[in-house]
Amino acid sequence: MSRPSLEPEYFDRLYAEDPDPWGFATSDYERDKYAATLAALPAGRRYPRALECGCANGVFTERLAPRCDALLAVDAAERAVTAARERLASRPHVSLERRVLPAELPAGPFDLVVCSEVLYYWDAATLRDALPRLRDALAPGGSLLAVHWRHPTRTYPLQGDEVHALLHAELGLSPAMTATTDDYRLDRFDRPRVA
Repeated sequence: MSRPSLEPEYFDRLYAEDPDPWGFATSDYERDKYAATLAALPAGRRYPRALECGCANGVFTERLAPRCDALLAVDAAERAVTAARERLASRPHVSLERRVLPAELPAGPFDLVVCSEVLYYWDAATLRDALPRLRDALAPGGSLLAVHWRHPTRTYPLQGDEVHALLHAELGLSPAMTATTDDYRLDRFDRPRVA
């Protein structure tokens, strides 16, 4: 039996105990994954409107921001959003909002949607229901970039490889690139441009 989606209170508790519960600012794993995530985007491409799902305390948001003209970063944990706002206060083109996804998925279209280590917090049924909405939130020519930890977890409803198997099977977009390491799986899906 699969676990239900994790509720916002789970993340609120984590951030109440530690302002950086996964070591986003200090972890070698995170630093290397962030570099690989940015490298998965086409060189030199800027994104007029981007969405980061699950921005946490904004460490990756800060790195993504220079590639975007307007970036909306959202997270379910209020403390995380507050920390991200402080981190990105000097970037007026970045908006930070507390939203519970996928229920409060912002309206597109977005030229880029980043889902970094967030989709496995949803159960399989919730993810399946959300995939068409994520796809439809992409502008023509837009990209959905997903990256997830591959090691087993006891808390998350899905494992990273399960998330990416569902993305490949049910998103309805062909992968433009895939990278797999022992630690994470990364896929970029591009929505075709209108002819």
